[in-house]
Amino acid sequence: MDFIKSLMCPKLDARLSQMRERAKEGRDPSTEDDTLQLLLTIARLSRPERILEIGTAEGLTSVALLCECENARLTTIELDEERYRKAKENFALFGVEGRVNAILGDAADVLPSLEGEFGLIFLDGPKVQYKKYLSDCKRLLCENGVLFADDVLLYGWVDGRAETPLKRRMLVEHIREYLREVSSDPDFITSILETGEGAAVSVKKTSYESAKNENGRKAYKGNVR
Repeated sequence: MDFIKSLMCPKLDARLSQMRERAKEGRDPSTEDDTLQLLLTIARLSRPERILEIGTAEGLTSVALLCECENARLTTIELDEERYRKAKENFALFGVEGRVNAILGDAADVLPSLEGEFGLIFLDGPKVQYKKYLSDCKRLLCENGVLFADDVLLYGWVDGRAETPLKRRMLVEHIREYLREVSSDPDFITSILETGEGAAVSVKKTSYESAKNENGRKAYKGNVR
């Protein structure tokens, strides 16, 4: 596994790579290399015009996404004022500030006020709120858009590979509730991957596909009566 992980190093601007390495040593570590590589691969495939990020941190993942998607614009939400200010500085440093709408606030309050559609949503905010964010993320995601939720396995606690500390059991249950809901939603097709601390990648089906699936379920129920 170490060999494979060694290959999953994003090819980034040297300055951005150095800043990510420094961030790993601080209180606000950046997205893990293999997770970022997967996220950038999905961004390259989907070519979103608009990206939504929940949990800006220092803005390093935001910058990487904007460098990969040169024509995209990004809206990002951060609750912590210190992180928000640092992210704004980093956006200016990399010359992407004109393509970023950085919002200081609680995503639970901000998301209902957002309008329009996004081709990619990166969910990396407070894990206990993932399920609460889901309905707005679904509303804001365009057809065939990707919802990428990070840290959904959390040290192996969520999938049972490691014993969950007592004080973290409520957090783990919140993440499990998110995974149950997004995996069972007929409007999404979802894969849960062991990349980094776990990633749930959900693609929103088209309205035609959703209607077709719903009609199929109704027909099936009618036949089994």
